[in-house]
This record gives sequence, structure tokens and C-alpha cells, in this order.
Amino acid sequence: MIVEQYFEDYQVGAERRTFGRTITEADIVAHAGQTGDFFPHHMDAEWCAAQPFKQRIAHGTLVLSAGIGMTAQAINPRAMSYGYDRVRFIRPVFIGDTITVTTRISERRDHPKRTRHGIVVEQVTIANQRDETVLACEHLYLVERRETAA
Repeated sequence: MIVEQYFEDYQVGAERRTFGRTITEADIVAHAGQTGDFFPHHMDAEWCAAQPFKQRIAHGTLVLSAGIGMTAQAINPRAMSYGYDRVRFIRPVFIGDTITVTTRISERRDHPKRTRHGIVVEQVTIANQRDETVLACEHLYLVERRETAA
């Protein structure tokens, strides 16, 4: 789906929520293979049994990438991802946990150099099936303006 939104169309406070996605062992194994992160926290069930969480945990970067991917519901040709700030891995995600993502537009601001664009900041909160926050970050978008900023 294509949805054209200019900088001026984004409303501070606007929220959206995704459907759930269950994190599987296959997700963890694939992510380890893609990133080269084979640390025992993610891959070694016997080692983890002797650790405080007692089970394997998903990579924080897996939870981030899966969660952000879940928010990609429409293509906006007027915007692109500009990066992520304040990424925090708050709680572990285990095999079998189901995550959902809530986003909220928290800010619109001028770009310091590009008068034809602005920056839209979206607060991202990823929660597990118990509605406990497991990850939080800010997603920045570079968004075209209808009119050049003064």
C-alpha cells in the first residue's frame, strides 16, 4: 500500500499498534547466522539453564529488527528512515514470547540543513504478551515538506 504523507501531515500524538509476532527458535538461529552472534545466551540451552534467566534469549537486535519490520505497513514515497536513537533492551525476549509494537509520533522538527525536509520522531515501544516493555527506541524519519521551511 502506498500512502503519501508530507511533513505537515504528521500529527504529534498519533498512535498505531501492530498485530503480534511470536519469536521462534528458528528466528534466533537465522539471526545468529546473519550477524555472526553465536553467544551462548542465544544458542546454548544447557549453558543458559545455569544462568539467571534459565533459558535462551533472543538477540536484542533481532527484537529491534523484527519489531520495526512489523511497523512497515505502508510505503510513503515522501519519507525515509533517518535512523534510530535511544535504543534500549529493557527485558529479555524468550523463545515463544509474542511481541507487539506501539508507535506514537512525539515530535516534528526542522532539519538543520535541508529546508525541503523535516524530521519526524516516532516513539517505538515493543512489548511481550504480558504487556511488559521489552524494547524502546526513537525512530527518526526524514520527511519531505509541501513547502520549503522559512
